[in-house]
Amino acid sequence: MLKYLKEKIVGFAGSISGIGGVLGSWQVCHNVCLILLAFLSLFGITLNGMPLFFLTKIVIPLWVTALILLGITLIFYLKKKCISKNLIIVNTGLIITGIPFQSLQKFSLFFWIIGGIIILFGVYSFFKDKLNKTRKKK
Repeated sequence: MLKYLKEKIVGFAGSISGIGGVLGSWQVCHNVCLILLAFLSLFGITLNGMPLFFLTKIVIPLWVTALILLGITLIFYLKKKCISKNLIIVNTGLIITGIPFQSLQKFSLFFWIIGGIIILFGVYSFFKDKLNKTRKKK
């Protein structure tokens, strides 16, 4: 039971890592705000502006936190093999996609492409593993 709980905590930390990395990117943060505005409008709540704009002031600490959490997740994976490698692959792609440094913004398309390819590879591997497990059970 304790091992299962540890796996869930580490998996959750890995997910937070990926989310934090993506929130570091202005474009993604802007899109999250727009999605939030659209979602709230379904309930009749209207907002003017971007409700998550405050995140733009702390993007670098969020991204660094995501990178640190990914590092911790990798250590657990290498020592215990208790985390999905596909989750780590997807989180790595998310962090690359969300690189927030102003000096690297001219390369943001490159980061989006590389991160997107890594994310797609992780998703592909996840479904491939699930399909192989299903075939083995039959």
